[in-house]
Amino acid sequence: MPAWLAVILRSAALFVAVFVCVRLLGKKHPAKMTPFRFVNYAVIAVITGLLAAGGSRLIPGILALAVWVLLPYLADHLSLRSKAVHDMLGGKETILIKQGKIMEENLKTVRLTAEELLEELRAKNVFSVADVEFAVLETSGDVNVLLKSDKKPITPHDVEWQVTPQREPQTVLLDGNILHDPLTELGLTRECLETQLQQVGVTADNVFLGQVDTAGELYLDLFDDAQKPARPTVRQSLYAMLEKAQADLYTFALETQNSQVRFMYEKNAARLQEVLDLLRPHLLR
Repeated sequence: MPAWLAVILRSAALFVAVFVCVRLLGKKHPAKMTPFRFVNYAVIAVITGLLAAGGSRLIPGILALAVWVLLPYLADHLSLRSKAVHDMLGGKETILIKQGKIMEENLKTVRLTAEELLEELRAKNVFSVADVEFAVLETSGDVNVLLKSDKKPITPHDVEWQVTPQREPQTVLLDGNILHDPLTELGLTRECLETQLQQVGVTADNVFLGQVDTAGELYLDLFDDAQKPARPTVRQSLYAMLEKAQADLYTFALETQNSQVRFMYEKNAARLQEVLDLLRPHLLR
């Protein structure tokens, strides 16, 4: 067998093997890896490169590769069962700021300078140390920050607002193809989606991406950037329909000569006004 063909075959086989090994070791972003896992992946890469180029004997190389895959795999399972093993392999987080006070000794322990600490804080959109209540250095190297209570952004919970629960948007159109599983999860049909597309004057094959949000509104990004589809306003239309119904009730109350019927219309119009007041923060945002 020619040497070049042997290299191609070994590389192809190792590509499949390394792909399986990486999937076996779990989904970890390279930027979030601990030093132990980084060294583990580096050794796997070196062994794979030597095997692909023929710089190592096949059987010993495969055994070494298996050891560097199986041992970290077992270590991960032990880490799930034992915090001591987890701390030994992955390390422990380090507190950098506590109750607004910088922990200088901890900075020295992790070999982090004051300038580097300020840089990490700025990466979290924090430009004043006085705003920080607590900061911790994670085992991945990230610095997470808790702001002081009076420096946190106001949330609806702080002002006791009731907001509609949000679900993740569902992608129902992709590359001109209608995705049926997300439609089923939303309780919609293909015909319903096609009707909405007709209302905005586009066809499915001209849609690069289509998503439906919690309120049922359809967002479309078209292949033809020159065409601007009218975005449906489901919430605003619903609110307008309710307002019209309430206005109609008041009109009926003014037109009727029957006092009992007039009272019924006015009472229901008042109830509908209460409903509008409740729905206004959710429908007109």
